[in-house]
Amino acid sequence: MAETEKIAQLRDIPMLAALPDDALEHLADNASDFDAVAGQVLVQPDQPGSGLLILSSGQATVELGMQTISCDAGECIGELSLLLDDVVHVARVRAATDVRGFAISRHDFDHLLESDPSIAVPMLRVLARRLVDTDRLLTGSH
Repeated sequence: MAETEKIAQLRDIPMLAALPDDALEHLADNASDFDAVAGQVLVQPDQPGSGLLILSSGQATVELGMQTISCDAGECIGELSLLLDDVVHVARVRAATDVRGFAISRHDFDHLLESDPSIAVPMLRVLARRLVDTDRLLTGSH
């Protein structure tokens, strides 16, 4: 995939949308491409998180207890593992269709934060919203 196309796709991710061009370029340079066929498990529960998965095409399902959540192209999976070393996945994530995407390691993300700490603020707002939404889903409150 061309670098400019990868940067454009990263810019479309809500968590990354407010990042400056040089930060997106850094992520694009360090993000690994991945492909998975329908049915393939992308994340296993009770396994340590090591980074972020960004779906660029296709659809995945997050299986969390009796709940199933659909993740479409443009969504992120595992974002808390970017910030904490000891995060263990609580859900299974499976490719519902053939999917393509990018993986960003915690190491590369840490390097980006060290070089430009101001990028953390917009990302933390999106992460906080995801936590609230997940909490509501798990507790059944609205």
